[in-house]
Amino acid sequence: MMNMKGQLHFIGVVENANKQEEKIKVFPEYCSGLRGIDAFSHAIVLYWAHLRDTKKERSILLVFPRRHKRNVETGVFACRSPSRPNPICLCVVELVKVEECTLTVKGLDAFKGSPVIDIKPYIPGADSVPNARVPEWTSKGPPT
Repeated sequence: MMNMKGQLHFIGVVENANKQEEKIKVFPEYCSGLRGIDAFSHAIVLYWAHLRDTKKERSILLVFPRRHKRNVETGVFACRSPSRPNPICLCVVELVKVEECTLTVKGLDAFKGSPVIDIKPYIPGADSVPNARVPEWTSKGPPT
């Protein structure tokens, strides 16, 4: 194994997650990084699944993806399970409003208090692959 070292800095936190509109508070020292984000309709939010940050959850490598009608045991790197060695999750959200250091979004699947790792603009030409191949079981559940 290579000796690698990295450091992660959370840039904000999910303030509320009410299934209608969610709020992400970006910490003041990162607020200027939001300049121009309001020109986009959607963004990609990377966040830390803090409720799964336990030794047990981080050791899970095989899961039955929840919220799908077919129960297929799958490796965590082949699904979006929050139980994984590094509980990093991502979600494409609709940007509703940007006010100073707060983003109001729709479609965020994080819980209140989830630390935010990064926010990236959603760019259809770069972030969408129209004819991507996926397993059949992925078509039987909700969008992730």
